[in-house]
Amino acid sequence: MSNELKLICVDLPAPPLFEKATPAGTRSGYEPSAAELVADVLGATVRWVFTSWSDMVPALQDGRGDAIWCGQGITPTRADRVDFTRPYAIFDESVLVLADSGITAQEHLKGKRVGAIVGSTNLALAETFDGVTTVPFDGATDDVLGDMVQALRDGEIDAVVDDDVAIVPLGEQPDLAVAFTVATRNRWGVSVAKGNDTLRTSLDAALNKVIADGTLETEWKRWMPDLPFPLTADE
Repeated sequence: MSNELKLICVDLPAPPLFEKATPAGTRSGYEPSAAELVADVLGATVRWVFTSWSDMVPALQDGRGDAIWCGQGITPTRADRVDFTRPYAIFDESVLVLADSGITAQEHLKGKRVGAIVGSTNLALAETFDGVTTVPFDGATDDVLGDMVQALRDGEIDAVVDDDVAIVPLGEQPDLAVAFTVATRNRWGVSVAKGNDTLRTSLDAALNKVIADGTLETEWKRWMPDLPFPLTADE
């Protein structure tokens, strides 16, 4: 393996997962911290390759990066295009609403407009809600979560579905609230190009090591102290 691990992601704020990169290209948050731990095990340094949500898989397939480490739930549809490592995170999904909406349960969404990122596990969940109109948001935007929250505030949609790690901090804002959370236990993984078993197995081994030695749990608790650490080695 090269001593440089080129990881593809978007460059926008999504705390506590990641913040925008510094001018020097360094990043902070759970995902960059986890990536640095894994790279250290592999004897490599991380270089981030930034693109849009919709361009991440093409960037991987074009060889612009070695892997995608950027909030990807492991789904059959995505697994048709890339190969995933074992999970480095497991999250549930939450529904964000206006604080004065009166929406506190799934049945309150009937007849409402629910936004989620196109092609996401969040949109798939929204489509299971009875009587809702789903509103897909384009993953090509620079800040799709910010776009959805603005649409919620502007009255263009009535709710937003995203992973709990992204939604829960937003619910602390005075005009917003977390209506409810669905225990979907979405597994997030690092994706590599189809057939790149050498890199995938190396990443798996490194992930298992940092889970077994407790260092990944330390970073999890640093960035997400309110969420229980969900991983065990050799999963």
